[in-house]
Amino acid sequence: MSVAAVFGTDRSRDRDAAVSAEAAATACDLAVSDLRKSFNGIRVLNGVSFDIRAGQAVALIGSNGSGKSTLLRCCLRLVDPDAGKIQLLGREIGPLNPAALRRVRASVGFVFQRHNLVPRLSALSNVLHGVQARQAGPRTWLQSLARKADREEALHCLDMVGLADQAAKRADTLSGGQSQRVAIARALMQRPRLVFADEPVASLDPAAGEEVMELFVRLMREESVTLLFTSHHLRHALDFGDRLIALQGGRKVLDAPTAGESVESLQAVYA
Repeated sequence: MSVAAVFGTDRSRDRDAAVSAEAAATACDLAVSDLRKSFNGIRVLNGVSFDIRAGQAVALIGSNGSGKSTLLRCCLRLVDPDAGKIQLLGREIGPLNPAALRRVRASVGFVFQRHNLVPRLSALSNVLHGVQARQAGPRTWLQSLARKADREEALHCLDMVGLADQAAKRADTLSGGQSQRVAIARALMQRPRLVFADEPVASLDPAAGEEVMELFVRLMREESVTLLFTSHHLRHALDFGDRLIALQGGRKVLDAPTAGESVESLQAVYA
């Protein structure tokens, strides 16, 4: 297995010689330094560091319990780390108060494995909820109350995932693949700069998972959205990521371009 040198460190040397620190911060959407987290005395993250350039798609891999989901949640401060520094979209989020943290999170989408749709509401109303990142009030709750421009934008997001004709259907009548497409449309409704996705197709059958993953990553690229996604599917990690980061026992053991790796070379991550 080829193991790259620490990606962010190498890139820092190059950019320090070529650009100012301010320009470098703009080009980096996520920078994690020496992140540590324990639960009940068990170390889950142990000194993890990396950074992700704007527009890059990065696959985060590792066995169950390696710390992938905890890392994603720490990066949004859904879980507070014990130590380390996180810069998200140019802001160090550790010291931020709740209001300032909400403003940063407004530009970050999160796609979950379980979709997290409101079952009794229509697909369109669920997509409309993405506007809550930048607006508040009852007009963001239901498509029947929404502003015309917001309703049209939500319908456009549904169209982007191929479900404009399902807009009026209740979320609990949709298939698993359709539900995840609605969740992706909801994330697009946020107009995010960065999206985190935690096993976004793990609950789908292989055919639907392949279709949804291909659509998801294509839309992120078309919208120039930076993407960090976790996956147990090594073929997806290789096919849809520009770069791989692997965790093993809470430590980063691989940080490399996908072009230099294969399913066989990555098996050691799970040893």
